[in-house]
Amino acid sequence: MKTRFLLPCLFLFLLTQNGNAQDDKAKDYRNFPIVVTLQFQAFAMPFKDLKSNFKNFGIGIGTEVSHSSYHNWVQKFDIIWFKNKAMGSGLLFSTQVAWRPYLVSNSFAEIKAGIGYHIAFRPTESFIQKEGTWRTVQKQGKGMLAIPVGVSLGYHNYQSETFVSPFVGYQIMFLKNYNKSIPVVPMTFVQMGARIHPVYPDLTQN
Repeated sequence: MKTRFLLPCLFLFLLTQNGNAQDDKAKDYRNFPIVVTLQFQAFAMPFKDLKSNFKNFGIGIGTEVSHSSYHNWVQKFDIIWFKNKAMGSGLLFSTQVAWRPYLVSNSFAEIKAGIGYHIAFRPTESFIQKEGTWRTVQKQGKGMLAIPVGVSLGYHNYQSETFVSPFVGYQIMFLKNYNKSIPVVPMTFVQMGARIHPVYPDLTQN
């Protein structure tokens, strides 16, 4: 009981102590970093049976743009592919708004939420009944609305040249109309990755 009370208090204390320094650190933010991730996926309820995530491997690529020219509010764009032999592999296109408060030094937390489109592929060749006969549909995919939300922890090591910002995260995604019997299906991701912030040339100068 005490632990549940102390952890939120500690989190708020760290935010307060580091809030004044946030603007100075965020000035070095660069739009359009290259975001590369390893994704470990599972069809599971949030925070349940985390070991099942590591049975299914995936990769992601993306980028982001700041809403205020600073690090703390950004719009993320991601494409994620994962392999799941039992339930079928998937391809996810998503965009999320992320809030990143600083914690200690250059470390930060992240809270994100957004919307996406998920294509779920069948794990094996399937059949449907049409005009009184069964016809194959191969492993064709099915598109669904996706609602992703997640949290992350990361570290910024600002440099004048290209720098890398590593992070780890946990994301929950809700799929609509997965099948007729279960209208909403939860999916979870354990995420490990890095944002690569290159120095882009200023095309506005001759």
